[in-house]
Amino acid sequence: MLEQRVVFLDLETTGAAAGFDRVTEIGIVEVNGGKLASEWGTLVNPETRIPPAIETLTGITNAMVRDAPTFSDLAQDLMERLAGRLLVAHNARFDYGFLKNEFKRAGLRYASKVLCTVKLSRRLYPEHHRHNLDSLIERHGLICEDRHRALGDARVLWQFVQTLSREKTRAEIDAAVEALLRTPSLPAGLAEGVLDDIPETPGVYLFYGENDIPLYVGKSVNLRSRVLAHFSGDHAVHKDMRISRQITRVEWIETVGELGALMREARLVKQLQPVHNRWLRRSNDLCAWRFDPAGDAAKPLLVYARDEDFGDLQHLYGLFRAKREAVNTLRAIAEEQGLCPIVLGLESGKGPCFAHQLKKCRGACVGKENTLTHSARLLAALHKLRVRAWPFRGRVGIRETDSWSGKSELHVLDRWCYLGTVRSDWELFDAGELGSEKLFDLDTYKILTRYFERHGGRLQVVELDGTGGAAGRH
Repeated sequence: MLEQRVVFLDLETTGAAAGFDRVTEIGIVEVNGGKLASEWGTLVNPETRIPPAIETLTGITNAMVRDAPTFSDLAQDLMERLAGRLLVAHNARFDYGFLKNEFKRAGLRYASKVLCTVKLSRRLYPEHHRHNLDSLIERHGLICEDRHRALGDARVLWQFVQTLSREKTRAEIDAAVEALLRTPSLPAGLAEGVLDDIPETPGVYLFYGENDIPLYVGKSVNLRSRVLAHFSGDHAVHKDMRISRQITRVEWIETVGELGALMREARLVKQLQPVHNRWLRRSNDLCAWRFDPAGDAAKPLLVYARDEDFGDLQHLYGLFRAKREAVNTLRAIAEEQGLCPIVLGLESGKGPCFAHQLKKCRGACVGKENTLTHSARLLAALHKLRVRAWPFRGRVGIRETDSWSGKSELHVLDRWCYLGTVRSDWELFDAGELGSEKLFDLDTYKILTRYFERHGGRLQVVELDGTGGAAGRH
């Protein structure tokens, strides 16, 4: 790492949202060939007010930055200081995100190799649970004369890296740095630099081949690392090798969180039918057992999502991608519980079933077990396969917020169907049109039920009226 030109950087900002907040101070320590070359730091006029809590934390006040240069004033000089250097920062996603956004506002494009000292510490000291800067200072006896000021914190990072050479072997450090900086081999069909702008945010990515044929749709909580992993060079997954040979274009859709990425991925796979996606493709044979012993049905009825609205149906059990899976599941339940295949409709005929002759049926087919008892036992066995009822009165929006950027999305849902996503409340008035794509989907049902179980009472729910407008919140 230190054999190359390195810049240790720290930023102080008005907040944590790179797309909204601004830089208030920059600190840089330049290192060449393992030796200190120079230090540079400056206050920055953020062109907005610094919140009182941030003033207290950093000691940087609005009065201090009033006459300081703006980032645009510094941009060209800063770009020259950073050009061609490995950028080292603590929680590098934060600093790198702010840099890219500030340079973009100044009309400049910035991209660099980035090494995160949080990740480096985790790799080299896995026995420790905390890797924030204060923990590193205490653990390694580092000296920080000006904590929460940019140049003071940048100097600490340089000290930390120097400490590594005394506490770890060269081989250990090189292996950790190499793993964190591993550069993917760009597929021949992609233009140079095409992956530079992929953000480190949640979202969905799409790979296209010749004639814009969809090759693959994927999702990740970190788009950049996931896309680059496809082209890591070792191609441990055969699918990645085939994609690398065929790909000519990459697209991505940013989301504020994992839920939005999961639901968009499931929808796009079904819409585009990519060559290398198999599992999430829509099944036209999606079916379930419908059984209500309180009704007039003595046996379960196999119903299909193409014929019925599973979001509105009650007494559904199991969601199966094909009839064979549904029948095999019911047959396994019958064998396990001693239920009668003839009564269940799995076999035709009258009189004792074959299972009864083998003493595997309790005799519902010959009157040894009455229908009510047989139905009760079937219902108990089916309970774990019960399709959950929609837990809301009607259409709702589930709000998902990214605490880092402050952005939020509202995912519009109706009876387990994903209707679409809006990013502001005023868009809700157009949300009624989203219902045109309402279709019960097995993968979306699984995504939502898992998400609801995980987040429980922490769900941010907006109840919507029939036109899509907000009717209430809880």
